[in-house]
Amino acid sequence: MASNSSTSENFAVNSYYDLIKQTFDFPQPEFQVEENELTFNSIPLMDIIEQYGTPLKITILPKIAEQIQKAKKLFHVAMAKADYKGKYTYCYCTKSSHFSFILHEILKNEAHIETSSAYDTYIIEELFETGHLTKEQFIICNGFKRPLYTQQIARLVNTGFENLIPVLDNKNELDYYKKAINKPCMLGIRIASEEEPTFDFYTSRLGIRYIDIIDFYNSEIKNSKFQLKMLHFFINSGIKDTIHYWSELSKCLNVYFRLKQICPTLDTLNIGGGLPIKNSLNFEYDYEYMIEQIVAQIKKFCTQKGIPEPDLFTEFGSFTVGESGANIYKVIESKQQNDREQWYMVDNSFITTLPDTWGINQKFIMLAINQWHKEYVRVNVGGLTCDSLDYYDSEAHDNQVFLPRLDKGDDLYIGFFNTGAYQESLSGYGGIKHCLIPSPKHVLIDRDENGEIFTRLFAKEQSAKSMLKILGY
Repeated sequence: MASNSSTSENFAVNSYYDLIKQTFDFPQPEFQVEENELTFNSIPLMDIIEQYGTPLKITILPKIAEQIQKAKKLFHVAMAKADYKGKYTYCYCTKSSHFSFILHEILKNEAHIETSSAYDTYIIEELFETGHLTKEQFIICNGFKRPLYTQQIARLVNTGFENLIPVLDNKNELDYYKKAINKPCMLGIRIASEEEPTFDFYTSRLGIRYIDIIDFYNSEIKNSKFQLKMLHFFINSGIKDTIHYWSELSKCLNVYFRLKQICPTLDTLNIGGGLPIKNSLNFEYDYEYMIEQIVAQIKKFCTQKGIPEPDLFTEFGSFTVGESGANIYKVIESKQQNDREQWYMVDNSFITTLPDTWGINQKFIMLAINQWHKEYVRVNVGGLTCDSLDYYDSEAHDNQVFLPRLDKGDDLYIGFFNTGAYQESLSGYGGIKHCLIPSPKHVLIDRDENGEIFTRLFAKEQSAKSMLKILGY
């Protein structure tokens, strides 16, 4: 198809296409416009809409593989530049999305797994039984652990998952493993990092205090059947080029050095997750610079202290799956509510399908999918529930939303992009939603060995019958 242009004879003087092109560096690799219609990662979205209708959730599986390989390449290049002797291991934190098709795609790309709850371990067993995961792959067990979680961890270790590493979140956690695990087992310790000054608290509720770690190792781990392999470092604000991040990394390295003096089995630093994803067409983040700086600083520290560089683990969740997802809606009515406010009502709810927009005021990339040649207008976008907060009225770059003008007889579709992390889990996928708004259908998009696009329906739109069953009718 020929690319769109503002010289098209059908274009309005103030077209939506012109607005986007003048506001952003557009088109972009993920977003192109062909014949007035948007493509996302080379997927013609109107073709998907015509086949499946709306509301619709899509997951583009090749994007997941692309993100994994991108991070692996960046770390390997950074290590080569710094002459870094340690190895790099990519882990996916399952809490971002637990769906089977997500885990299958991730494991095809030689990634490893990080868990955060007891029920994750049942997924691990299922993946092993179906041949998607081996007992040799790393399984990093994080989180504050209730009895079922520690029981499952012990069972997996005892049945041969040789690279499962429980990361101790508190000192009492080890007591159960001492009784229940009957073979040598690797351990990790999570550091209770300090939070940014803007947080409501000073220290993370997760992990063990810096000042307690050395004494805890000497008294509880040193002469036991356990081998301390990993020190785990993570801060809530993520991997950012800030004084806070570099300060906390420096503290972590000092703890690592002190532990390494008395613990020869310690050889791994887990720097957690927190690589950001694109939430605006203006998004800028220098992944290459940040990863090179992290690797270089760890290398420099170890050289100064005369210790080997640790192997590095990361646990990327949103980075892995976030940019693979999109939510698509149809504008079903335009309502002029007063002289200034025009509402575009969509065929689902933001509260129920994109809960982060409601809960933490998260912004996603929002674009029209068709009608790019039409004149743009300022609007508020409303969901179907009766909740006054079920709306979307501002973009990350601007405190307003513009979309193509909706004329009588027009069909207008809009998309929210890079929504692949957390939204289904937080909204309670397939459960009961506010005002009994159904979960939308979910379509998976993949490419075959010849590079041809194919789709399959993962889930139909939630039915009234399934809702009534959940509610006990």
